[in-house]
Amino acid sequence: MAHSEGMSDSASGPAPTTATTPATTTATTTVTRNGTPTVTTTAAAPPQLAGRAGYDPAFLAPGPLVPVPLPSDGTEVVVLPYTHFSVVLRPDRRLAAATVVGIDGGSLVDLDRGGDAWYLDPRVRPDEQAGAELYARNDLDRGHLVRRRDPVWGAPAEAREANADTFSYTNAAPQHARFNQAMELWLGLEDHVLAYARRYKQRLVVVTGPVFADDDPEYRGVRIPLRFFKVAGYLRPQPDGGELSVLASAAFVLDQTPLVEEVLASAAPDVPELGAFRTFQVPVADVAELTSLDLGPLPAADRLPALVAAAAPGVPADGDVPAWRSVGSPGDLLL
Repeated sequence: MAHSEGMSDSASGPAPTTATTPATTTATTTVTRNGTPTVTTTAAAPPQLAGRAGYDPAFLAPGPLVPVPLPSDGTEVVVLPYTHFSVVLRPDRRLAAATVVGIDGGSLVDLDRGGDAWYLDPRVRPDEQAGAELYARNDLDRGHLVRRRDPVWGAPAEAREANADTFSYTNAAPQHARFNQAMELWLGLEDHVLAYARRYKQRLVVVTGPVFADDDPEYRGVRIPLRFFKVAGYLRPQPDGGELSVLASAAFVLDQTPLVEEVLASAAPDVPELGAFRTFQVPVADVAELTSLDLGPLPAADRLPALVAAAAPGVPADGDVPAWRSVGSPGDLLL
């Protein structure tokens, strides 16, 4: 079940609910160990979020509607609209189940990061989102789910608003510093998607989030996801070379299991040896199944099955072709 904060019925399903938590200028949280305070953190004041329209499901028109991805199993979520993107928050996990952003490659604006002013969203309770205390004094980064630059497009004021909105803690997920910052992994894939939009002045819809599991390890009261997914939707020309109106999609899963194990074992005498980072291009339908998210028309628009067959011409159509393709560089992508 989804509740919406400021979104229309057509975008998110149920009627909007009224936020019951008043806005605050700062939020201070103390992490304790054996009753002794160890980490005290203060979040920045949030921007004025009233009236945010959020992600537009018709962003890829004249292509099909791509709705906000909501749980298909009835899991309780809250849909939070920002500028050009929306966050589907799972209060029980204190993290987003998914984010969805519309990227307009023809009107992207280059803005610097500013002061990295991360803030708690006042439209949900502080104990329903993971704040600064999760990321203090360890190797966990606040990984942007909606990448900071992705929604930064349009008029200057609109672009600045989108830039600031991405620093909501609801848009963050705990990612090991080497996972979040390594060019060949998370950011490398994001750079590839953003460069495509900019080069071809294309519009893209990107859905990103964690792959939650029941056995995700707990750290400071938050269960840390070990894997993340990204699904990109875009338009291709009609078969006769006509207008861009045929939906295509591609999906990826990235794994930070070895790095999270290192954080959890950092106080132990024997730190486990790091395994290799793992990045896969996967069927969009597999992401829908792994996450229990309704991805609308994206699974049916997946290009991977046909492209895998084309990339392996010597293998019969019913032959043993791996459904998950290991990705080591942008040249390994099938789009």
